Amino acid sequence: MQNELPKFALALGAGDALCDPRRAFDPAPAAVWLEIGFGGGEHLAAQATAHPDIGFVGCDAYLDGVASLLRTITERGLTNVRVFADDARVLIASLEAASVERVFLLFPDPWPKARHHKRRFISRENLAALARIMADGGDLRIATDHTGVCRWTLGHLIAHPDFEWTARTPRDWRDPPADWPGTRYEAKARREGRPSTHLGFIRIPRSAGEI
Repeated sequence: MQNELPKFALALGAGDALCDPRRAFDPAPAAVWLEIGFGGGEHLAAQATAHPDIGFVGCDAYLDGVASLLRTITERGLTNVRVFADDARVLIASLEAASVERVFLLFPDPWPKARHHKRRFISRENLAALARIMADGGDLRIATDHTGVCRWTLGHLIAHPDFEWTARTPRDWRDPPADWPGTRYEAKARREGRPSTHLGFIRIPRSAGEI
């Protein structure tokens, strides 16, 4: 991993300078998609393989997962993936406004004990940070097999002025998106009898001069 990570690492701007993630790719991609907490990297690698014109940024501090993703990138010869092996909040704070067209948050740590709920990624502060970096009309895709996290997520997102839930029928949250490749965590949850919920939101377009 020590040899491969520098080839694919996303470098942030110096000092307080914000980073345009498109500049991390050559040639510049049509859009940038971000996956927060990519686990073993199977979803990210599958999406990058299916969408070679998109630049993918994967963020995860779990080194075994980073190593797994790097192996897959190398084996498949993917050139449209960059990795940030640290806290997602650091990355998000360093990106330019409206620079990301899609964000994935798949099976985040549920922190099931009530005293730990404040550690869940979905919060008012983190949603405000995501809203800043997401382009108008951008997609936020969240998957979970934990009922408490599902309710927590819906409560925060529905109340947030910058996001709109796209579901119109129960199938919209029961069934995964058409391009969903699945993850090993989802397969484990299914084997253990826990169905997954897929929540989709869009970044509501900004008013004039908001950026």
